[in-house]
Amino acid sequence: MPSTPPKDDLFAKPLSHLVDFVFDEQVASVFPDMIRRSVPGYETVIAMLGVFASRFVTPNSRVYDLGCSQGAATLALRRHIRCAGVTLVAVDNSQAMIDRCQSNVAADLAPAPVELHCEDVQRTPIQNASLVTLNYTLQFVPLAQRDQLISDIYQGMLPGAALVLSEKIQCADSIEQARVTDWHHEFKRLNGYSDLEISQKRQAIENVLVPETLQDHQQRLQSAGFSEAYCWFQCFNFASLVAIK
Repeated sequence: MPSTPPKDDLFAKPLSHLVDFVFDEQVASVFPDMIRRSVPGYETVIAMLGVFASRFVTPNSRVYDLGCSQGAATLALRRHIRCAGVTLVAVDNSQAMIDRCQSNVAADLAPAPVELHCEDVQRTPIQNASLVTLNYTLQFVPLAQRDQLISDIYQGMLPGAALVLSEKIQCADSIEQARVTDWHHEFKRLNGYSDLEISQKRQAIENVLVPETLQDHQQRLQSAGFSEAYCWFQCFNFASLVAIK
């Protein structure tokens, strides 16, 4: 039987000095548990990537998983690629994440070849892409650089290709934002996080993860040139869009 992933207790004790959140070895060691207990709808988003892989991946193209972490999305895509000549490119700027992704890919039996790159996704050249995923990654890119990244992705995509963009979002209405934040925190409590853990994690990540509204994302996708952009999934303040070139 597979071993139980280590429990995320990084913020369980009072910390005298909170530093900005980074995807280092410490975070990587508990990441599967952290994201499962922190991101409502995460499992659904990952599972449904198979649908997009089945519909959009074309022969002799490239598929990109930008911000691949430990490879959950990479493997979900890989297992549903049915076309010949497809290469899957998985990118993350954390070596600790890439090391674990490499192990997970090696243990997987799906045939599509996977290239792993430890680099900033903004430096990844997008070429001949039939499908690109950005799962909870754009939110960590500085605001002023997000337009360029989406434009670069668009330019490297084939006609009819798709981009799946999953993000934590900000509600335009302050009352709605307060509601979904409360629900998100309750989701965490029900998954075993204490109020101290929730508070300290929020403080550590607030200068690193900068959310935008759905309208902001849709406007950016439209400005980049995408002909269609839909919000296909939302759970509280987490949403996923699919944009088609």
